Amino acid sequence: MVVSDPETKRRIRRAAEKEESDFYGWRAPPDWLEALEPFGTDEHKPFLEEAPYLIVIFAQLHGVDEHGEHFKHYYVNESVGIATGFLITALHTAGLATLTHTPSPMKFLNEILDRPRHERPFLLLVVGHPSPDARVPSIRKKSLAEVASFV
Repeated sequence: MVVSDPETKRRIRRAAEKEESDFYGWRAPPDWLEALEPFGTDEHKPFLEEAPYLIVIFAQLHGVDEHGEHFKHYYVNESVGIATGFLITALHTAGLATLTHTPSPMKFLNEILDRPRHERPFLLLVVGHPSPDARVPSIRKKSLAEVASFV
């Protein structure tokens, strides 16, 4: 779902910040908080309202036919993950910036966006142009030898 409505974005921000407050306040283990420290993140997520678009990606765990019967979908996480990667690449190619956001849990998105229970929020993708004062953390990427083997 593509969200541009300011009130809907405000509701998403409030719900996400509630989950993030719980995460940073008591749910996250110390080593996880330590790993996040270089990024300077916290429970405040103003970008959820500032960005012109939020794309909420849902994984459909099963389908429902015209008789209300459920049928299984296979490789859901793999398929949705690959499709999301293509979407991010397309948005970047179009000159837009993206930010992935995954507050946990994300069930509030089903309620706010009136989505059925068999759809599970997979990712919240923030889309727009970066603000002039945006900072990208310096992250050391692994070398090719660390991620690939050649035979």
